[in-house]
Amino acid sequence: MSKLEVGDRAPSFTLQDQHGKSLSLDGMLGKGAIVIFFYPKDGTPGCTTEVCSFRDSSAELAAAGAQVYGVSSDSVESHRAFADKHRLAYSLLADEGGRVRDAFGVPRGLLGLMDGRVTYVLDAGGIVRHKFEAMLRAGKHVDEALGTVRRLATAS
Repeated sequence: MSKLEVGDRAPSFTLQDQHGKSLSLDGMLGKGAIVIFFYPKDGTPGCTTEVCSFRDSSAELAAAGAQVYGVSSDSVESHRAFADKHRLAYSLLADEGGRVRDAFGVPRGLLGLMDGRVTYVLDAGGIVRHKFEAMLRAGKHVDEALGTVRRLATAS
């Protein structure tokens, strides 16, 4: 498992969202910046903080032209309940088995006991323009992503 770094092209993938719809990275490309945040588990306190932070900033992210996707190893059904409970307007992608997490090189967090927390911002061509990794600062992920998305929007 090699870590994806700034300047690398993100690996192609297809995953199901909370509605059972298949979404692919290739289908996301060409429509502006893409924010993909990997989080450990639906319903946990830190993950709830993170997904709600992205929800609360969704208008600002959309105004800057960004698409947002959350990814964890939880099931489609778990994502559906989590998204409904917190009124999420963006897609949560089910990476059961962690294949995409591994392809991105997202490490295990907190003593290797749970999945790690990493946010990537890709440009419209799928190149990583920013990476932020922090297990315990869940709310900071959206700030990092939004800053990068705004820089990409003004540069184009």
